[in-house]
Amino acid sequence: MDKVIGVIVAVVVVGLAGWLMYRSWKRRTARDESLGSYPVPAAHGAPTLDAEVLYVATTPVGEPLERLAVHGLAFRGSGHVEVLAEGVILRIAGESLTFIPADRLVGAGVASYAIDRGVEPEGLIALTWIPQVRQASEHAERRVDSYVRARYPGDSAKIIGAVNDIAEAPAAQAAPRSEQDIAAAPAALRPEQESEASHD
Repeated sequence: MDKVIGVIVAVVVVGLAGWLMYRSWKRRTARDESLGSYPVPAAHGAPTLDAEVLYVATTPVGEPLERLAVHGLAFRGSGHVEVLAEGVILRIAGESLTFIPADRLVGAGVASYAIDRGVEPEGLIALTWIPQVRQASEHAERRVDSYVRARYPGDSAKIIGAVNDIAEAPAAQAAPRSEQDIAAAPAALRPEQESEASHD
């Protein structure tokens, strides 16, 4: 009898946990339904780079543990990053194709963790961009980070370099990703330091 009660309790707990996860995901999907990528141009050049990656997640800039349910980027999966002169294409298995125009790309850099994924230092690539807003909302001009992990050694630097070569969105308005990034950034020169530097 005790075993039966234990099984029933376990089933109830698992069912409740599953229901709470489902409700949380539905709320997240409804919250982010206005965010999305852009249509692929009818005419575009051949990719200058095509690399295999594992797509991890998309989050608000500076909040790597807050997943966004952006259309086409809601779930993890293997895929490809294609860099064109016109922008970046993300082909994620099981998801619709994602296109980010060059003028919506802020840039790319390294990262060490995102929600559900922690790797070695600088083992992830963060693509920072401005998503399309399908209707007026608080998400207007919101910047996001889409995290991917290169499948093969050496591809991370190639992807980052290729994306930064075509990125046109103003990076100065993007929020820093973490306090560590702020600490690592070079301090701005004071006026007297600039003057001394100009005489060197």
